[in-house]
Amino acid sequence: MRSIDLHAHLTPQCLWTAKGKDWHGTSYEKKGDQYSLVTKGRSRPSGPKERFTPEERIKDMDTAGTDVHVLSLTPFLFNYDLEPQLAVKAARDVNEEISGMTKKWPQRFKGLATLPLPDVKTSVAELEHSMKVLGLKGAELDTQVNGRAWDEPQFEPVFQAAEQLGAVLFFHPGSNLVSGAIPRYHLGNTIGNPLEDTLVIAALIFGGVLERHPNLKAVIAHGGGSACYGIARMDRGWQVRREARTNIQHPPSSYLRRLYYDCITWNEAALRFADHA
Repeated sequence: MRSIDLHAHLTPQCLWTAKGKDWHGTSYEKKGDQYSLVTKGRSRPSGPKERFTPEERIKDMDTAGTDVHVLSLTPFLFNYDLEPQLAVKAARDVNEEISGMTKKWPQRFKGLATLPLPDVKTSVAELEHSMKVLGLKGAELDTQVNGRAWDEPQFEPVFQAAEQLGAVLFFHPGSNLVSGAIPRYHLGNTIGNPLEDTLVIAALIFGGVLERHPNLKAVIAHGGGSACYGIARMDRGWQVRREARTNIQHPPSSYLRRLYYDCITWNEAALRFADHA
């Protein structure tokens, strides 16, 4: 059986090789052996694997015993706040780079596009181009778009297109509520990311997205957050609160098996529980 890593982020080489060290508003700094990525004055450390060339990535995959990486952009670079023209250019840079890797090493790499949201019309066009021309398998999406949840009507064309194209949509947080509320103790990652995963599942279920698009292929990062463990409470809300039944005809738990999840729970018991939820 092949080992396939769906949760395989990529910081594109086009960022590291950008002229003037500026790639659509993101640059990098080097102090000694340490690199940092800087966007709008905010800096974050960059690990050595973020600078891997495709050849170095393949060597690392071999060491880890991983056969295939399904490549997707590192979420820090979603660029949903860029001006529309720049957002399109940034997305195309990434998507063409990933496409090139999948074509040169088809047995080792598959790819997911990034989209120039919040421009929905342009994002649909980029998704179609990425799948029909570039040969990618779908798209990676943030769990929200500049504060807007995915159940809002403006995003419906994205789901329509994804269902028609057979696209895989991989939801992964780019930012989260916890980082703003308690920017300490690494809680933005340990608590914030799973919380965002839970919220996007709630939006997809209660917003009726899965009801309207029964063939949608949606993957949620980090084992789906806490959704599998809190689904009984969601079912209870659906049973006793009229507003929870606005868009769905069945209990929320009946939709959980319609979603896919990665296995990054960091705990075997949690992973086994999610598998039986």
